[in-house]
Amino acid sequence: MLMKANINHISYYIPVKEVSNNDISKSFPEWDSDRILSKIGISSRNIAAEDEFVSDMAIKVINQFFKETNFEKEKIDFLLLCTQSPDYFLPTTACIVQHKVGLRTDCGAIDVNQGCSGYIYGLSIAKGLVVSGVAKNVLLVTAETYSKHIHKNDKGNISLFGDAATATLISQEVGFEICEFNLGTDGAGAENLIIKNGAVKNKCDFNEDNTDNYLFMNGSSIFDFTSKAIPPLVEANIIKNNLSLEDIDTFIFHQANTFMLNFLRKKIGIPEGKFVIDMINYGNTVSSTIPIAFKNRMERKEKMKNVMLVGFGVGYSWGAVCLKNN
Repeated sequence: MLMKANINHISYYIPVKEVSNNDISKSFPEWDSDRILSKIGISSRNIAAEDEFVSDMAIKVINQFFKETNFEKEKIDFLLLCTQSPDYFLPTTACIVQHKVGLRTDCGAIDVNQGCSGYIYGLSIAKGLVVSGVAKNVLLVTAETYSKHIHKNDKGNISLFGDAATATLISQEVGFEICEFNLGTDGAGAENLIIKNGAVKNKCDFNEDNTDNYLFMNGSSIFDFTSKAIPPLVEANIIKNNLSLEDIDTFIFHQANTFMLNFLRKKIGIPEGKFVIDMINYGNTVSSTIPIAFKNRMERKEKMKNVMLVGFGVGYSWGAVCLKNN
């Protein structure tokens, strides 16, 4: 009998420090609070404290997961940590988290350096580990602190991004069955969403005025890539899963910004009632947007039979998967 992998539970952690649109407008008077909301669909976002890092947020969300589920810690046999803000170049942040959380020492632990499609890629790896028998219970954690990568004068990215962490249990137990994936990459777009300095190729010069030390995003190029890549991705994944657009009752895309999401929804022909937009109080939390929106939708107790998850962004990278509610 072919093994199946299912999503059993999602927990998430939002940092305490809140940054409202009014807070941003105080620093950038020309950037009105209502304009921020109308342009990108966000009213507030939370960011990590100065002394709070990815390992800290990962530990907090994992502890939250154990509190919510009463799942036995000893049963976790693989930890996947998706982040582009690791504590160090080395060691792997997942190893630090494994130790501090108290997972078994025969538990696998790796980092996945992926951004806005990271949750989809993480699910694909987790499914592979479960169906191959390498692991029985995989904990997929997404944790990102993009706020630490943003220049203090970059009002656009300050307004857009929030920090968060999520933890998802993937196992053979009954839940949302993870079905077939479509994944894609086009590194030709790498420089359109990038931090040029800080790694081995270009060392950080610690000059606060050097914008190459901070996150750069070419918004128009990202939008162009997304508008071209995502509609055929959705169609291909629906076909691969032997479904139709009408069969999907819940679509959860990466919460990039509301303008882009509504553009994609209309272009693909998805009814508004089936399309989740849930970022007004979180902002774009990178790899955590999909699991946060998914968790919130599950808590509404609405029937979800067939769900499609779609991620896209930095890399360029994209992916889609369908879930079936068992």
